[in-house]
Amino acid sequence: MASTPVKATNDRELARAQTLARVLDSAVGIPGTRIRVGLDALLGLIPGAGDIAGAALSGYIVLHAARRGASRAVLWRMIANVAIDAAIGTIPILGDLFDVGYKSNMKNVQLFERYAAAPEVVDTRSKRVGAVLILVLLLLMIGVVTLGFLFARFLWRLLTG
Repeated sequence: MASTPVKATNDRELARAQTLARVLDSAVGIPGTRIRVGLDALLGLIPGAGDIAGAALSGYIVLHAARRGASRAVLWRMIANVAIDAAIGTIPILGDLFDVGYKSNMKNVQLFERYAAAPEVVDTRSKRVGAVLILVLLLLMIGVVTLGFLFARFLWRLLTG
């Protein structure tokens, strides 16, 4: 287990992480709406490299939480948030819209703030979320393999009569 987390108040590094999360996820409001966008959504417009750059910047928030003593379960949950954002962000158009709504950096800062306030509660919940995420990914992989098999069988029947 990591060291005991430091209370989130009066923490310069936490303030930097919060500022970075705002810059990446919600720096600018879209006039006439309640939607806010940040640098992450703009970087996502650059195919491939933009999502990698956004994920690298997001890594600072995860690194901060690791330095401040977040548990492995919380860190893995934070990494999963960044990975989901980066992976779906690579899908043209849909990924850009997802970047506007998902806001993984804000989620990660809030997750760490909650962990600093109540480590046991957040740690237990993070373990449950991690288990559910692994199950969903496993089911998704099974679904993709099954669809691939069915599609290959369909093509085989189509080609062989």
